[in-house]
Amino acid sequence: MSSSLEKSADLSARSDAFGDVGPAEYRAAMRRHAAGVTIVTLESASGPVGFTATSFASLSLDPPLVSFNITCTSSSIGALEAAESLVVHLLGTHQLALAQRFSRTADQRFADRSLWTALETGEPVLHGTPTWIHTRVEQLIPAGDSVLVLCRVVRVYSEKGAEPARAPLLYHEGAYAAAIPLAE
Repeated sequence: MSSSLEKSADLSARSDAFGDVGPAEYRAAMRRHAAGVTIVTLESASGPVGFTATSFASLSLDPPLVSFNITCTSSSIGALEAAESLVVHLLGTHQLALAQRFSRTADQRFADRSLWTALETGEPVLHGTPTWIHTRVEQLIPAGDSVLVLCRVVRVYSEKGAEPARAPLLYHEGAYAAAIPLAE
């Protein structure tokens, strides 16, 4: 059985054999992949913090774990590194304006106090979000120019008694988009 260090050396050697992919080529390829849009919110010493994340994913059912990544240059990275818990909001198409707000400068994200309420634990929850997930930060893993964030789910809110599930908001080819149901 080989050690982690040996596996790492093997991967490095294999990557050299295949050549390098530059940032522009990689970004162009990844733009072709549609991703669900989420907003991550947390409470910090200086007030609420939030940002959009399209890298959100379910990681484990037992225990319930989710993940997302954030770039090391993000204005929210310091607050995230200090956070014990956070909320991930799964956005619907009706929340396009909210996604755009949280993609702009940090000082505008929580400027309109009518758009959110704080949980008893302090994290901001955005109004009108059909589903949000309250999590405890378990691990931050440096990965290239980003940090992979692993969180344990501690609470799930899903809108009840409302209209059928709203269409999810997607991000594709550098723009927001709506999922179109396919005929069966």
